[in-house]
Amino acid sequence: MADHPPPSTWDSLPQRPRRRPLSEPIMAAGTAPVFTVTQFLPPNPSGERSSPKVQIDYFDPDGVQDLPRAVSRISERRRSRRVSSGISIELRDVEEDDQEKDIKPTGDSEAPFDLEKTLRFIQRQMEDAHIEGRELGVVFQDLRVVGLGAAASYQPTLGSALNPFSLVEKLRAFRNPPLRDILYGITGVVRPGEMLLVLGRPGSGCSTLLKTLANQTDEYHSVSGYVHYDSLSPEQIRAHYRGDVQYCPEDDVHFPTLTVEQTLQFAAQLRAPPAKARLETREEYTESMVEILLTIFGLRHVRQTPVGDNAIRGVSGGQKKRVSIAEALATRMRIGAWDNSTRGLDASTALEFGRALRIATDVARVTTVVSIYQASESLYALFDKVCVLSEGRMVYFGRADQARDYFLSLGYVPQAERQTTPDFLVSVTDPVGRAVNPELTAAQDQLRPRTSDELASHFLASPVMAQTLNDIADYNKTCLDKARAQQYKRSAQAERAKGTLGSSSPYITTLSMQARALVRRRVQIILGFMAPTVVNMAAFIVQGVITGSVFLKLPESTSAYFSRGGIIFFALLFSILSSMTEIPALFAQRPIILRQYKAALYHPFIDAVALTLVDIPITFFTTVAFGITLYFIVGLQRTAEQFFIFLLFLFAMAISMKAVFRTAAAAFKSPAAAQGVAGILLLILVLYTGYTLPTSPLRYGFEAVMANEFRTLKGSCDLLVPQGPGYENITLANQVCSTVGSVAGQNFVDGNVFISESYGYSYSNEWRNFAIVLAFGAAFMSLLLVLTELNTSFSADTPVVLFKRGTRKASTAATTSTAARENVVKDEHDSAVYVEGPDVALTQSMRNIFSWQNLTYTVPVPDGTRTLLDNVFGYVVPGTLTALMGESGAGKTTLLNVLAGRTKVGVVDGDVFVNGYAPPRDFRSQTGYVEQMDTHTPTDTVREALLFSARLRQPASVPWAEKVAYVEECLKMCGLESVADASVGSLGTEHRKRTTIGVELAAKPRLLLFLDEPTSGLDSQSAWAIMLFLKQLAASGQAILCTIHQPSAELFETFDRLLLLKKGGQVVYFGDIGESSMTLIRYFESHGARSCQPSENPAEYMLDVMGAGATASSSLDWEKAWRKSAESANAREELERIHADGRKRGAAQATFTSAFATSWVQQFVSLFERDLRARWRDPTYLLSKLFLNISSGLFIGFTFFKAKATQQGIQNQLFAIFLSTIMASPMSNQLQVLFLDTRSIFEIREGPSGMYHWSALITSTFLAELPWNFVGAALYFVSWFWTVGFDTDRAGYSYLMLGVLFPLWYTSMGQATAAMSPNAEIAAMAFGFLLSCGVVQPFRALGWWSWMYRVSPYTYLIEGLLGQALGKHPVVCSAIELVRVDPPSGETCEQYFAPYISFAGGYLTNPEASSACEFCSTATTDQLLGPSFNIFYSNHNRDALLMLAYIGFNIFCMYALMWFFRVRTASIFAFMQKPKKSSA
Repeated sequence: MADHPPPSTWDSLPQRPRRRPLSEPIMAAGTAPVFTVTQFLPPNPSGERSSPKVQIDYFDPDGVQDLPRAVSRISERRRSRRVSSGISIELRDVEEDDQEKDIKPTGDSEAPFDLEKTLRFIQRQMEDAHIEGRELGVVFQDLRVVGLGAAASYQPTLGSALNPFSLVEKLRAFRNPPLRDILYGITGVVRPGEMLLVLGRPGSGCSTLLKTLANQTDEYHSVSGYVHYDSLSPEQIRAHYRGDVQYCPEDDVHFPTLTVEQTLQFAAQLRAPPAKARLETREEYTESMVEILLTIFGLRHVRQTPVGDNAIRGVSGGQKKRVSIAEALATRMRIGAWDNSTRGLDASTALEFGRALRIATDVARVTTVVSIYQASESLYALFDKVCVLSEGRMVYFGRADQARDYFLSLGYVPQAERQTTPDFLVSVTDPVGRAVNPELTAAQDQLRPRTSDELASHFLASPVMAQTLNDIADYNKTCLDKARAQQYKRSAQAERAKGTLGSSSPYITTLSMQARALVRRRVQIILGFMAPTVVNMAAFIVQGVITGSVFLKLPESTSAYFSRGGIIFFALLFSILSSMTEIPALFAQRPIILRQYKAALYHPFIDAVALTLVDIPITFFTTVAFGITLYFIVGLQRTAEQFFIFLLFLFAMAISMKAVFRTAAAAFKSPAAAQGVAGILLLILVLYTGYTLPTSPLRYGFEAVMANEFRTLKGSCDLLVPQGPGYENITLANQVCSTVGSVAGQNFVDGNVFISESYGYSYSNEWRNFAIVLAFGAAFMSLLLVLTELNTSFSADTPVVLFKRGTRKASTAATTSTAARENVVKDEHDSAVYVEGPDVALTQSMRNIFSWQNLTYTVPVPDGTRTLLDNVFGYVVPGTLTALMGESGAGKTTLLNVLAGRTKVGVVDGDVFVNGYAPPRDFRSQTGYVEQMDTHTPTDTVREALLFSARLRQPASVPWAEKVAYVEECLKMCGLESVADASVGSLGTEHRKRTTIGVELAAKPRLLLFLDEPTSGLDSQSAWAIMLFLKQLAASGQAILCTIHQPSAELFETFDRLLLLKKGGQVVYFGDIGESSMTLIRYFESHGARSCQPSENPAEYMLDVMGAGATASSSLDWEKAWRKSAESANAREELERIHADGRKRGAAQATFTSAFATSWVQQFVSLFERDLRARWRDPTYLLSKLFLNISSGLFIGFTFFKAKATQQGIQNQLFAIFLSTIMASPMSNQLQVLFLDTRSIFEIREGPSGMYHWSALITSTFLAELPWNFVGAALYFVSWFWTVGFDTDRAGYSYLMLGVLFPLWYTSMGQATAAMSPNAEIAAMAFGFLLSCGVVQPFRALGWWSWMYRVSPYTYLIEGLLGQALGKHPVVCSAIELVRVDPPSGETCEQYFAPYISFAGGYLTNPEASSACEFCSTATTDQLLGPSFNIFYSNHNRDALLMLAYIGFNIFCMYALMWFFRVRTASIFAFMQKPKKSSA
């Protein structure tokens, strides 16, 4: 490197103090090195190893020592089974000259476990079985990755979506999509057993490089250059060896209800070697492998703990990381790419993750590639090589221990003495974040590379690149030969189980093996969380009881024929509705299935098969419980044959319908599209079941169940025609039953004839229909399997910054942070100098001091209470930056929430002061709280978000122009000017974090600014920029309390004071940090801690000595040491002095006379504007709403197109109206999701900040939703009303009910149920459960349930619509609807029927005939609607008024339920409790 230009640069740089060689192991003081696996592994062909060894017993020393016992127990079980079968196997040492005896695990628990000898034995066994071991590295040269999409675009709106010119633009973009280079000119090699660290700022292409090296490039437009895995091409790897190369995303995605042990067992079982290499069964191998992995990674104590997720409590974050590593190792992968997997972890847990990867790489000889943001020096020291990227260009690739010196040679120096190496490497790629060596001469500075292209070109000409090319050439000589390729192929082929499909399949297990494993896992998933299954079973039983009681004990008469059809219809319909609930769960598991599919664990279609197989018994028992409950309560035909046929078809239809909706989910890449199609399918199934429409292509299941019920039914006639006064002596010869299918002279109606003439059904088609139902289910099941196998991915849009229409469009990607804060000028040496932004304009100097004393916080847990904070004290002085730190679970965020008054459960003891007095009543309004999660309205621009905060949180007396001007200053202070008009939801991580801070600053907090993990998920340079900004705020007089994870030394030293907590919320240290952190370091060293090395990060040092982390411990009780220390006494004395001085100044005064800065009206107006704007900018939501209305209107309208005035036609119009009202369900589901998202923003950030009253939010969301529901209802009405054939003169009232009152009702009802629900699923269930309608069961037959009929709003909605649209219309019976009866001899039909028609109604078609009188029982629609459905035309005005009353009641419930379930904090029985007497 001595000849590296510029000349003499290396020699002219100042010499840095000696750092610990990276090859030295990291061990605590006083410990001796122990045996490491790397001692017996082959040497690294690339030269001397640059990374330290990690002991195999690092995570669980006791577990490794106990491993022989565990393996011995497994071995004893195997031996006992084999001896019993006459088989005895001795495992001898593989080295013939070794004097050791058997290496097999024995019962001697004291015998040391020799991992080296065991691995050598396994290697010998594989050789004896003719299975060659294999390793896989990766080499890449001139790699270029091209992605789709521009860096910035305009935010879509409903106007732009409907603009025909935008459609042309989209078509042009589809034909010629915009392209951009993501990576360019990437070259390097990673050998087996090596770890490569990929560094770069956001947008530099780190994730893309990892995905490309892991051969997962489907999302990119093109990948060019040379990439080879030894002698195998990417195509060969993808087709034949996909499981050997894996990409592990930063999020740990697992089935949450599986335990840790079950998760590892599944992976180990499906990637187990063949039987001849195991000398044991697959189950025994799996048990042994899982035991070793659990032990090595310190997971034995959580083996039976669920992995968990956000909803299900499981293992910790660090443990979940180790589960991911162990699972990947269980698959025996050869190359692993880990993408930013330390995000959100504290420094100690992140280091544990890196050490776990080091162990995995050493033990399994895998090739490991990792990208990490904010990597510590200890973590960096674990890697062999490092690759640094800048804007898609490679500016360094080589040994990790040489990278720092290389960039020093370019003329750059660390910003601080203790800046970590990875932070320094990344800072060089940032024009603002890097520091130039001040000792460079002008000539040397002219040669210094500045841009990404210059850095890349400089590296390509460097000796380091030459060394990399030599390494590649050497690797190619060793690995790129046919013999090695053939060896790899033979090894992979030998691992495939007998019976595997194809000799080149990437799967090593047979389909039957995969099916068994997946069925077992599906059962474990269900058993791990039984609540959904139990709730589903209970819902079926409860629904069976309720529905059965509505149709209780149906009589065997013609009056119950309609009801029998109704109960059968709903029995089938409920199975269909329950099947739709699976769609969200199917999409939730798709990322896991996709990842495991890429790992070649199993075919995705086998998982669909397993889901169906496991679901069959569950569906069977559910269907049987539902069927038995319903069948016998209703009183259907009680013969064994008919009962079991009913259950058979109910079960077959349920399975078939599940296949239909699962196919819909499998056909799409997004849940929204699948849900939309499922809604249309539901409408089709309801329309064409055969009950509402006699001719149906999908009628077979309904026909079979109807024919099964009616085939033995001979219903006694309830209404003989004619009868009554004047017909006392008439015989059956002159009477006929009015029911379809009646025969003159019979007082009953044969059920077979009834269904034949009404629907065209016949029992002779029973088993044909069963075969068709099975074929229907089999066809969709086959389609499901095909789609599941082919369509396993998600629809993912390329990240694009979206700017508000009408503003300038960024020409470059706005996702990088450089443009936002690159106020750079060029000095005489062309160095980057940061121009300070404007000072923070405070309304007044801050003099109030916030403090807390003896804070204890306990929360209830199942076994009692748990203390989260234990006697915590501290203070924050204006003008200072105070850090709140501790290990995971120490209570950092909990303390912030307690101090900010944001806790809702538990008991808080202790005191919080401002100037020694209680905080003012508007304390929340005078403080800012920056949440860890960046929760915003995604469609708002950055400027709009800040203006919204300033408008509602600054005093109303401040002029609007002044608020706008201050927001512009905040945009400048936060470096957000370039993205001020971009939507918050499209921003990158750094800009979203800056927006969150800006929103709080726009409120002008007078007392304190809380920040929870402001640097989490950011790269080192972005984190540094955020902390410099906070330091500037503090310097202007702002008091700041901030929690932080993984701070580098320079980040840590920006803080003035530290409050350090340990697990249990106990204080370990509170006081000044000191210059170069020396005050803090001296405290720990003076109390027995080891010395802090000059190059060590003080933040990591203090966590290490206090025993932070899952596997660390400390012999000292640091909480006790702190309590007894002089520093603690001094801090308490200072706290008392602050209180005394503060009491002299007086209490802090409240700024507002109420709890909010602005009036309720102003709050509502601001929220209403935002809600309207959010909907306009969400064209997907609005278009789906409008499309659902139009398509449903046309679908129903043309299904019942121009319905005739016959009895069947009137019935069709009746169901056209009924089906229109059930559209409330999907419409409500849509608006509930948006309402819950808005409510979440209120509950997480805006509500606790005292921004506005919750009632203003409820009002604005309700009124903002109405216009679009009115528009949708109008489009539905126009598409539906005249298509069905209703009279135009009835349109006005019908539109009032369906186009105005109905949207008002379902909007208010939907938001009322959502207001009390925790999530959208429960809200949808509550809405559906509260609906009630008596259409399929005539009112006269409701019996006890008639009270429900009278309180249901649907009663009056449907009566108003039906009565007005159909009332007072004549009915003309069709030929099949006429009943024929012979009059007595000598009488004409008119003479014979005249008395009957006078009181019963109806008419004759042949009044002059003397035989075969054709009588229609219904002359007007009122005769049909009144007696059967209790619907009267005269009630339509009353019905409209009652609907208004129900809407008012729903609106009341919106507020009442929101307060009761989401706002209320005190017990409703608090008024009954006696007040406690004062202790004074």
